[in-house]
Amino acid sequence: MSKPPKKLDLDADLLARIAAALERLAPPALASEAPLSGDAFVWEPGLGGLLAVPEVAHLPLALLKGVDYARDTLVENTTRFADGLPANNALLWGARGMGKSSLVKAVHAAVNEKREGAARLVLVEIHREEIASLPALLRILRGAKRRFLLYCDDLSFDKDDTSYKSLKAALEGGIEGRPANVLFYATSNRRHLMPRDMMDNERATAINPGEAVEEKVSLSDRFGLWLGFHNCAQDEYLAMIDAYAAHYGLKLPGDSLHRRALEWAATRGSRSGRVAWQFIQDVAGELGKRI
Repeated sequence: MSKPPKKLDLDADLLARIAAALERLAPPALASEAPLSGDAFVWEPGLGGLLAVPEVAHLPLALLKGVDYARDTLVENTTRFADGLPANNALLWGARGMGKSSLVKAVHAAVNEKREGAARLVLVEIHREEIASLPALLRILRGAKRRFLLYCDDLSFDKDDTSYKSLKAALEGGIEGRPANVLFYATSNRRHLMPRDMMDNERATAINPGEAVEEKVSLSDRFGLWLGFHNCAQDEYLAMIDAYAAHYGLKLPGDSLHRRALEWAATRGSRSGRVAWQFIQDVAGELGKRI
């Protein structure tokens, strides 16, 4: 007859199971070194740090119509940075669906087109919810031989959100400053990254309204390059349609492409690059073509 297990053994087994459960619940340790290979990553501190992205979903730069000034300016700024020259953090702000995020990804691909090895620029996407962990990411990237373009899509802050202070310090403030091998690009529908009612509330309730508002909007001043995106005119919208249709070999008889594109925009209540792309997807599906 076997002996019953001792209480000490039961306690040790219970503690071991508790420790294993806590280890599963705890976030994994963040990587301590910057990646040596790969061109794109997503910053996921809850999953261990930088997660590789095998292929970035981007459009060819030539397909982005109606944003010529922003395109040329961002290409020049990014090329300088990739070449090791001084460059500015960039804020791409303005109308929805006009290609802000598409432009960042397209520029990254265009700048890397003729580069090899460590000379290739690394794109790192950081979600707006992870902005507070940006200092930890900068510590990992600081001193690496490669150059990193950090990118946050749809960046904005709400009334009770204080994570913008972490971004302010990471961009230019702090005792260490921004690493020389890191540049930050953000897209937003808001020029100052804060909702208007938030700034109005500061003016109404603060002891010194001017100082309160300045403290909030000074974040956008950390971006040396501001690129505005505005709603497109009909001619620009149709130019987008024509460029997409030519690139993907989509042919409709006569002027039906433009007529249907305008009808599509009317049903959406707006003209933009996003609306043009959605229309092209519909046409491609109708014609049985993959894009």
